[in-house]
Amino acid sequence: MMAMMILALVVVVALVALLAVAWAIRARNMQVWLGSYIRRRKPARGDGPTHVMFAFVDHFEPNWGRVDMPTQRARVDRWCTDYRAMASRHRDADGRHPQHSFFYPEEEYVEEHLEKIAGLCADGFGELEIHLHHDNDTPENFRATIDRFNQLLHERHGALPRDPVTGKLRFAFIHGNWCLDNSRADGRWCGINNELVLLRELGCYADFTLPSAPSETQTRTINTIYYATDDPLKPKSHDTGEPVRVGGKPSGDLMIIQGPLGLNWRERRFGIIPRIENSDVRRACPPTPSRVDAWVDTGIHVQGKPDWVFVKVHTHGTQERDMDTLLGDAVHAMHAHLESKYNDGKRYILHYVTAREMYNIVKAAEAGKEGNPNQWRDFELPAPHHMPIRHHA
Repeated sequence: MMAMMILALVVVVALVALLAVAWAIRARNMQVWLGSYIRRRKPARGDGPTHVMFAFVDHFEPNWGRVDMPTQRARVDRWCTDYRAMASRHRDADGRHPQHSFFYPEEEYVEEHLEKIAGLCADGFGELEIHLHHDNDTPENFRATIDRFNQLLHERHGALPRDPVTGKLRFAFIHGNWCLDNSRADGRWCGINNELVLLRELGCYADFTLPSAPSETQTRTINTIYYATDDPLKPKSHDTGEPVRVGGKPSGDLMIIQGPLGLNWRERRFGIIPRIENSDVRRACPPTPSRVDAWVDTGIHVQGKPDWVFVKVHTHGTQERDMDTLLGDAVHAMHAHLESKYNDGKRYILHYVTAREMYNIVKAAEAGKEGNPNQWRDFELPAPHHMPIRHHA
């Protein structure tokens, strides 16, 4: 009788544990991508060195929290001063400083902020790209908004390259609130089911929104560079797609370049529960050496080219609570780790890249190019000519 009671207790405890795990998975929307994570196999290493392309993309929002203009100015000024000082202390195998891709929100446009950031970019510390928060939008309004902002960034601040073949302005994109292609179940923070088509037609060369976990907007496809094909009648068309591969051809509507996503078993909650590793960098999730190792180890690559690894991490850079992490000792330590462990010239070679340069190197890999990826930074799209700060009379 006692044995039966003990067995029953064990069964109850096991069921409770399983229910708790199932609840935790659902609460963090992990059911969307966990299967893909479990099934994915780590790519094999080649005989030669692995080239690591490292890009830092920023949802750069000076008006975060709807603050006054002095607070916005202080945020931008700190970035222009402290990022320059921080990045000047670090270099990759090509002699390049860390590159910061500033995805600036259209709805927060302030000329003086963009002048300052464009000046930082003109000095060789990054590039400007496009970010947008919108809700209950229409294709017509979206098209007009992006087209207007493209022209403004290029003509007034020297941002965004022109396609050398078509002459069209090209840009990278990050969707506000992660809701690319209307990917929230309730339709908030977008409203457009044909957003991938619109972005392609407007000149977007790649989307850098993902990963978005634990948001429900996270796709089933993870840790992949792929082409997504839009279904104009349905949301979240980028949930799956065709991987970019050596010798392949562009397909669908838009290239999706994802950052690392998985489970962090090295920095567990309460020493038991693995954290979601979603390549977000801020005070609550600093860029520790173990996280850097996990990013590289994920091995995001163009199929058929596993010796070129693409690491894209992201942040929201203008929030005061995170600036000490992003501009201080924590990010210094991140770069120091990258430059020591992943830039020895034998096992690894490090390349700091912008979003545009990462795209170009992806396209070079697709085209079967070999050698040092540094030579392919401008493979398809040339560098923009950001304008330095103008001194007004």
